[in-house]
Amino acid sequence: MPDPLVITHRITIPDYEMAEQFLTAGGPGGQNVNKVASAVQLRFYAAQSGAISPDAKRRLIKLAGRRATKEGEILIEASRHRTQERNREDARDRLRALVIEALKPPPPPRKKTRPSRGSIERRIKEKKGRGAIKAMRGRVDDG
Repeated sequence: MPDPLVITHRITIPDYEMAEQFLTAGGPGGQNVNKVASAVQLRFYAAQSGAISPDAKRRLIKLAGRRATKEGEILIEASRHRTQERNREDARDRLRALVIEALKPPPPPRKKTRPSRGSIERRIKEKKGRGAIKAMRGRVDDG
């Protein structure tokens, strides 16, 4: 049974909202890799979680992308390390980072702005000036 996961000093995910499953992992480990279940699959039941607000849940599921299931669960697989304990810490750290990112409120929508009349006139004047300079580069008539 996993321990509660502390996200911030105010938010803690209780252990009953997560499940861990240990699997055999590929990668480094030699012959031992086939015998020891060192990879971790951390399952967080985000949709039923009471630890985070509904808005943060929506952002979390959106941020999770392909790691989120249709039922609102988030699956994180960790097999970077050779030991079960390090993979377990890695999976929990990745979940913590995802939840912290989801807790941030979205930025306010961008307000469209229009250039001032003076800036438009200055731009047109500069363009005409550049055009005049280029027009002077043509052939000279000896006429």
